[in-house]
Amino acid sequence: MNPEFLHKLAELVPQVEGFIYPNEIEIHWSILIVLYPYLTGLVAGAFILASLVKVFTVKEVQPVYRLSLLTALAFLLIAPLPLLLHLGNPLRSYEIFLTPNLSSAMAMFGFVYAWYLMVVLLLEIWFDYRKDLITWANESKFPMNFVYRILSLFSKDLTDEAIAFDKKAIRVITIIGIPSAFLLHGYVGFIFGSVKANPWWSSVLIPVVFLFSAIVSGIAMVLLLYMIITPLRGKPLDMPCLDRIASFLFYAVIVDFTLEGLDFIHRLYESEESIKILSKLVMNKLFVSLVIIQVLLGMLVPLFSMAAAKAFRFNEELRKLSYFVAAILIQLGIFATRWNIVVGGQLFSKSFLGLTAYKMEVMGLEGLLVGIAVLIMPFCVLAVLLKLMSPWKTAEEHAAGG
Repeated sequence: MNPEFLHKLAELVPQVEGFIYPNEIEIHWSILIVLYPYLTGLVAGAFILASLVKVFTVKEVQPVYRLSLLTALAFLLIAPLPLLLHLGNPLRSYEIFLTPNLSSAMAMFGFVYAWYLMVVLLLEIWFDYRKDLITWANESKFPMNFVYRILSLFSKDLTDEAIAFDKKAIRVITIIGIPSAFLLHGYVGFIFGSVKANPWWSSVLIPVVFLFSAIVSGIAMVLLLYMIITPLRGKPLDMPCLDRIASFLFYAVIVDFTLEGLDFIHRLYESEESIKILSKLVMNKLFVSLVIIQVLLGMLVPLFSMAAAKAFRFNEELRKLSYFVAAILIQLGIFATRWNIVVGGQLFSKSFLGLTAYKMEVMGLEGLLVGIAVLIMPFCVLAVLLKLMSPWKTAEEHAAGG
């Protein structure tokens, strides 16, 4: 037998409690698979926030409309990367499009992803920016004028009829995009929820919990980005916009917290044979990440922070601090949610008689450094998009009453 394997096995065995099968000692889905649902959730939540402007005519959120779209695009472009890095042969990943397999949830997700990226998100961004891209192409110098001309697909029509058509197209695409965003992240939850052999994942509420936690994380991310980028540009924050986003975030967290509580109560009420090992899992291996980080810091503290800001009518500075802290803690809590589902679901044996442990590597493809790099990449893409396609013109016109 491989000496390296024996050495690794010897290191892991002391971390085992009770009886587990030999092939369950090593955790196969690590930090990369944790990042996958986390990144797709940010995409769905950011798009839902943007849809409030075009579909539900929430004028206060207008200053972050384009920022929400570009944030969704930046994270969507990087979302498949953790899966590709995790694959043994990522160069063959395109084959899922050439040989579609309707019985494979993961294979069909490729088509869901392509639909959302190519048909929904890119089209909405293009129609919203088309007028500006044409203007920038006419005003910019080489080579940027050529770049903007390519991005506008060489369109030159700035007539009132063309602009009116753009607005109608944006509304139609956004209406189509709302269920598409629900499908995008609900499908990620479905992939886990359909694994009947694992009682930690096998719940009808898992797709719904994934979906609402995605809405929470996306709204919180856009709020956080807006509060960081706007002062860096030397511009004042739009408080009506912040207050309205915080209100939506507050209600979304309540719904998410209620659904997760309902899922937990449902498991207790069923009291299946797995309830003992799941209770042991929560109280031992996942106590810090689930009870402390996910529930206490990631949900209860942000809820109290935002509720206090409303109830006690904090001044602007205190409200900004309250929203900022809440947004950071929510990101921490949602990431912990993904961690607890993906990693937590692999910490107990199929025999229901033992627990194992997960020790993250620092180096290597499945290590901490690669995970951090993947997490940073969407922000780098977003920085390029913000530089190339400034979202602030519309926001400033709105603030000025234009």
